[in-house]
Amino acid sequence: MSDVVRVLLADDEHLIRGALAALLALEDDLLVVAEAATGPEALAMARAHAPDVAVLDLQMPGADGVKVATSLRTELPGCKVLIVTGHGRPGHLKRALAAGVRGFVPKTVSAQRLAEIIRTVQAGNRYVDPELAADAISAGDSPLTAREAEVLELAADGAPVAEIAERAALAEGTVRNYLSSAVTKLGAENRHAAVRLARERGWV
Repeated sequence: MSDVVRVLLADDEHLIRGALAALLALEDDLLVVAEAATGPEALAMARAHAPDVAVLDLQMPGADGVKVATSLRTELPGCKVLIVTGHGRPGHLKRALAAGVRGFVPKTVSAQRLAEIIRTVQAGNRYVDPELAADAISAGDSPLTAREAEVLELAADGAPVAEIAERAALAEGTVRNYLSSAVTKLGAENRHAAVRLARERGWV
């Protein structure tokens, strides 16, 4: 049974995850060893089951697929990561590739095609959906520094500067400077517009 690929499925939409697990179970060489609904749960399941390939939803509660992939790269370097997303924004793809993700596909992919891509990734190859790749190339790189992007993301839910400063372990003045810089770089009228712009382009 050494040629069987052990798969972890992580998606917060139970119906999608269940359907995918059932369809992949029809493949003789694929075995779904664990399922998860959140980022932290995906990490825990990966640690417990040491899958060959982790199929992660990009957006999950607790930690997104890229953050989980970053942790797995350190903790389980033998586990290859494939991200499935309903939000194929350019910046997400670039973040994913930087985190060592081996595959990046839209949720519109068929289960049969996904099974083929899982095999491709397990064999040590990389697969990126051509349309998502083209969008990423045309969008260009984010003008934001990592810290500016982090602070902007923390500001996304309308949190006051004091709360953002506490969560980012920064001084309030520093947070204001980062927000101001991000707003200026994105040519936005305020931080709320900056968050919207950055999200549309997948930069946060």
